[in-house]
Amino acid sequence: MTDADPRRLALIHGIEKIDPRYVLYLPSSTLKHIIDHCLERQDTRTFPIPREEEGIGILSGLALAGQRAIMIIQDNGVGNLLTALATFPQAYHIPQLMIVSQRGGLGEYNSMIHTFCEHVEAILDAAQIRYFKLDGKVPLEDWPSTVSRAYDYSATTHRPVLVLCNLMGG
Repeated sequence: MTDADPRRLALIHGIEKIDPRYVLYLPSSTLKHIIDHCLERQDTRTFPIPREEEGIGILSGLALAGQRAIMIIQDNGVGNLLTALATFPQAYHIPQLMIVSQRGGLGEYNSMIHTFCEHVEAILDAAQIRYFKLDGKVPLEDWPSTVSRAYDYSATTHRPVLVLCNLMGG
């Protein structure tokens, strides 16, 4: 691993605590180092998904088969996965964890991103989708345990859980 960004390292340590057998992801420059780390893991199948909602279906199947799996995406894709998430794993109590990088805050360079991403938390609240937030308000030493505890929380509550991670600062 070549990236020494402490936020990314903390997130990677959280993923290591989960020790997933499968990692689904949408390619992302913001998440590149985390995805690269997962691609290098031994005994882990890491593969790209074409769209967020298709990832929900695959992740649900893996959960139903008893596999340790996670999905890694950006929050600008939450709109794409919302119907699939609310009508399948949320409705049928299928645990799953999504690591979701937040866009649109301080340090965001793409002006188009702000339009949707500033409202992701309100959208998740309205859909009653549980999430935990990792940002500058949460000490970095708490990030790994928050990620792994969110995975456990998903299994305990039998529902999907998102961990929103601000990797761009702020």
